[in-house]
Parts: sequence; C-alpha cells; structure tokens
Amino acid sequence: REIGSIVRSLGCFPTEAELHELLAKVEEEEPTGYIHLEKFLPVMTKVLLDRSYQPIPEDVLLHAFEALDENKRGYITKEELVKYLTEE
Repeated sequence: REIGSIVRSLGCFPTEAELHELLAKVEEEEPTGYIHLEKFLPVMTKVLLDRSYQPIPEDVLLHAFEALDENKRGYITKEELVKYLTEE
C-alpha cells in the first residue's frame, strides 16, 4: 500500500499507471499487500540508475512551498518546515 510513498521518497515521481507497472514487477504472484525487499531492491536500483521517472517539476515544488508560506513572505523558516514535516 505504501509503495508510492516509498518510491516518491527516493525522488521518483511515476504516474499512477507507471506505479502499477512497478508494483506488478515486485509483487508476489499471490498479492499479500507486502513486498519482499529482495524483489524490490533490484527493480528500484534499475529505476534509479536508468532515471526512469522524471523528478517533480520545479514549479510544482515551488507551489507546494508557497502553500506553506501563510504570511506570503516568500520563504518559510526552518522551524516552520520542521513543524510541517513532523506535526502536520
């Protein structure tokens, strides 16, 4: 269930269709909801080395930070970022 979050945390941003294709490569023949690390590592290593998925576009990332900048200062502080990443 968390494979999308895991893949995105590695800097890859596949489409939902691409994510389903990746899942098909690493999932057991009888899906259990779990993926074995032994199957995931070689597939994900190839994805990372081949740069199979484009990184998130810069404007999308900037827009995400603008959404966090409630006072429209053009920046967020370290303390605000830590709060958002740990509490929100």
